[in-house]
Amino acid sequence: MGEKTQTLVGRGPGMGGMPNRFAEAEHADHVMATLVRLVKYFAKERFMVIAMLAVVIGRTLCGIAGPSLQSRAIDIIAGERTGNFTATLSAMLGIYLLYSAGHLAQGVISAHLSQRIVRKMREELFEKLMGLPIRYMDTHSHGDVMSRMTNDIENISNTISSSLSSLFSGVLTVIGTVSIMFWYCWQLALLSFTTVILTLIVTKVLSGRVRRYSRERQKLLGKLNGTVEEMISGYHTVVAYNHQEITLREFKDTADTLTKAGVRTDAFSGVMGPIMNCVSNIGFVIIAAFGGYFSLTGLISVGVISAFIVYARQFSHPINNLASVYGQMQTAIAGAERVFAVLDEKNEYAGGEDIRPAKTITLEFRNVNFAYVQGNPVIRDFSLTVPAGKKIALVGATGSGKTTIVNLLMRFYDIDSGQILVNDQDIREVSRTSLRRQIAIVLQDAALFSDTVYHNLTYANDSAAMEEIEKAAKLSHSKDFIDQLPQGYDTVLTRSGENISQGERQLLTIARTFVADPKILIFDEATSNVDTRTEKVIQTAMQQIMRDRTSIVIAHRLSTIRESDIIVVMDQGRIVETGTHASLLADKGKYYELYRTQYAGMKT
Repeated sequence: MGEKTQTLVGRGPGMGGMPNRFAEAEHADHVMATLVRLVKYFAKERFMVIAMLAVVIGRTLCGIAGPSLQSRAIDIIAGERTGNFTATLSAMLGIYLLYSAGHLAQGVISAHLSQRIVRKMREELFEKLMGLPIRYMDTHSHGDVMSRMTNDIENISNTISSSLSSLFSGVLTVIGTVSIMFWYCWQLALLSFTTVILTLIVTKVLSGRVRRYSRERQKLLGKLNGTVEEMISGYHTVVAYNHQEITLREFKDTADTLTKAGVRTDAFSGVMGPIMNCVSNIGFVIIAAFGGYFSLTGLISVGVISAFIVYARQFSHPINNLASVYGQMQTAIAGAERVFAVLDEKNEYAGGEDIRPAKTITLEFRNVNFAYVQGNPVIRDFSLTVPAGKKIALVGATGSGKTTIVNLLMRFYDIDSGQILVNDQDIREVSRTSLRRQIAIVLQDAALFSDTVYHNLTYANDSAAMEEIEKAAKLSHSKDFIDQLPQGYDTVLTRSGENISQGERQLLTIARTFVADPKILIFDEATSNVDTRTEKVIQTAMQQIMRDRTSIVIAHRLSTIRESDIIVVMDQGRIVETGTHASLLADKGKYYELYRTQYAGMKT
């Protein structure tokens, strides 16, 4: 079954569109192992990493040298030091220009580094998704898989482009600033650092409150979004049952609670800035008071006091940001761990021999048994022969195992025991690629892509000539409506074909099978979503394409399978009856009951 994913409390924007820097970050289960794997991606971009580190170091040195030159300039003005004032000012200007240029270069290099790394990760992840077995997609939430491709990758990108360089810069700035402050005057440095303790205490107290209220707000926001989504998707039902007032009342109650939680969160978040400024100002007061005293005693100069004020600000800024950067990195590592979890999944085995060339194909199922979950069999001792060029229909109640037979034939899943033979070749010894080239399938829900009609029709045979495509459209009864489309075959289907009708979508999938020219055809409830008139058109197209091809048809509507060569009735994974439509009706067994249920008004 799908993995349990952690809830990201602080992933989305906070109220008002601003990110909540104190929202609770996600935590990875295997931090070191994940970091080691991430480092491998950085190793492939070692030159950009070295360039970024060089820029960060250079920028940090400029940031440290600037206040020192400022101190020298002030001392020259005050007459406490000799030197060239103009040269000192020019050096200050050059240092701060280099500092600004370094900041720009750091951002550009970080952006390039992050995009190169996440591009590689996206490519690897998408390639992995293309090679995963069907079982993985069936047992994992599609939304979760998409989240790994989008949200988790984006978190990694943002962290590399901003937080990582900020972390390096912050650490170097703290080390450099502390070192030079101690070099100038260790006594004043120690007095300045007393505000750090106060900063840590305030941050711990307030951030704890903000995290708690943030969790509550995000939970309520999720509930509110869920209510809106349900109302929009089920609007007809809401209106039909006159549930508007109740739905509105529930929405208002949740919105009111969310407002209170949002006020508490934003209040504590908003007070953080003023309090930190107050703490910083206290630090400046300490530096001014004790610095003045030390200056009067001759321990330091006036210029050093000025430098200390700048260094104190440089020191406190990265300290305040490190907690936020640390949280972002935790979230990125947790996202990387989820991405690596997909990359570590086993690919669908692609080996095996090719199917031997043949004009027609005979299918044989020998004592096949299968269970999606061990101990809960879905197919039991299933044996059936489908002669070459014949049409076999599988019927039965929902859950009888009809679609599972198709899944096993396509090798979406492998059987637990028995054999499935294609012209006497066991499909477990045949490569999946070779097997699936022989098969075309039309599903209940027409699977089309947001592309032109032409490219949808050539999806299984991209080398098909235009004459073949037009012939397929004509045989499938889809030519008339294609010609009426704005750009004909070049018309782009929007959102999987939402700009054409359900019946037209199904006809296009049948036309696609004509273009593919398979030897085995599978129709899985191909007419269940269309009206009776469209069903007859689709049935005509189906009869045309199934001619002289080995075919398997699954249908609840028994009208679609009357002309089948053999009708197989399934119940709880077993074959309970086989025969033609007439013979099965004469036997008055399970098929007769199904037929009477649909056409004679029997109660079910």
